Amino acid sequence: MNRENKAKKVDELKDTFAKAKFAVVADYRGLKVNEFEQLRVSLREQGGQVQVAKNTLLKLAVQDTDFEGLTQDFTGTTAVAFSFDEPVGSAKALADFTKEHEALVVRSAVFEGKMLSPEDLVALSKLPSKEQLLGQLCNVLSAVPTKLVRTLNAAPSNLVYALQAIKDQKEN
Repeated sequence: MNRENKAKKVDELKDTFAKAKFAVVADYRGLKVNEFEQLRVSLREQGGQVQVAKNTLLKLAVQDTDFEGLTQDFTGTTAVAFSFDEPVGSAKALADFTKEHEALVVRSAVFEGKMLSPEDLVALSKLPSKEQLLGQLCNVLSAVPTKLVRTLNAAPSNLVYALQAIKDQKEN
């Protein structure tokens, strides 16, 4: 790779890191090509991607970004998985893939400038998705007015029941 191609690749990687909210560094040594393609597809379905690049180019690309802490993990065979939208989906895809394929070893991750360990990545993968959390919030918010209406309706209902009981008692 000549100097121009390297500069283009570094610029491309810088753009990718600038757009990403979440990045994971992993060692993919021992993965077969078709297995790596499965990882690409599963990450693409979650709004992410995975790239392989030379470690020196990756180190240049992360300079002066939130992902600068990943520099220490750019050794050996390095793949970087990115998420541009919601990190939970990509974390789930990576966690599921590492369960099936032990050759992929997660080294570290960064989410919004904060370093995450592989254990943190597993914990992140167990969180509900954004849509599920929004659904739970809607349920909670709709329960409050419903309970208020039932409480306000209970007083007149109890009065009606009491009057009906008095009427029934006087008829007997």
